[in-house]
Amino acid sequence: MNDSRPTLLVAGAGDTGSRLAAAASRAGWEVLALRRRAVDPGPGIRALRADLVTGEGLAAVPGQLAALVFCAAPDERSEAAYRALYRDGLCRLLDRADIGRALFVSSTAVYAEDAGGWVDEDTPADATAFNARVLREAERELEAHPDAAALRAAGIYGPGRERMWQRARREAPGERRWTNRIHVEDVAGALLNLLEAPRIARVYCGSDDAPALEHEVVDGLRARLGLPALGAAAGPESGKRVSNARLRATGWAPRFPSWREGYATQPD
Repeated sequence: MNDSRPTLLVAGAGDTGSRLAAAASRAGWEVLALRRRAVDPGPGIRALRADLVTGEGLAAVPGQLAALVFCAAPDERSEAAYRALYRDGLCRLLDRADIGRALFVSSTAVYAEDAGGWVDEDTPADATAFNARVLREAERELEAHPDAAALRAAGIYGPGRERMWQRARREAPGERRWTNRIHVEDVAGALLNLLEAPRIARVYCGSDDAPALEHEVVDGLRARLGLPALGAAAGPESGKRVSNARLRATGWAPRFPSWREGYATQPD
């Protein structure tokens, strides 16, 4: 590889990370893709096998990195697993290397709003569920870093993520709950945009342009499946609507501005 290129470590090169790694390599970065299991990361990308939870293999991480993107996902949904990966794993990397810019993929789950209101980066992140609390712990680990940001992503969807299609096939109406989503390709694009921006803020909300009520999405997908609409389930409006204005102000724009474009193709 060309050693003159800036080095990016993608920690957690799964679906999102692999897409980012490929895009960053095309954009001129020297990319290191870190995963716990040995997987071919694709042409022009160097694989690093390491475990962020135990620290095994992290000695192979270079002592200097132009940038780090932490986009790993835990193996199980428990407070212990989340903390071991998100907070402790991130700390291990921050201690291991001298890092230029650091980006952490967090979640809009940190917001407690549940009455249909709008949230943005200035909204208090005060959700009390364990995943929200642990993600905020990890975000705080970045506060001492001079050039770091958390990307609070809405629900990530895309090829191979068929939860909403499965939901649409059920004979149960959708709820009057506001939902927010972002296509996996748009997450990768947003991260690359933040990597290359001259200056960044501390927090960004990553979502598409169009929060949608669940029942609208369910009936829209049912129409594409040739199934009749079911309308909305009884109950008050709930959920939250996520603003992407700050992220858009950096020059990023989603390729899939709403669920209509993102779910254009039915799964096989």
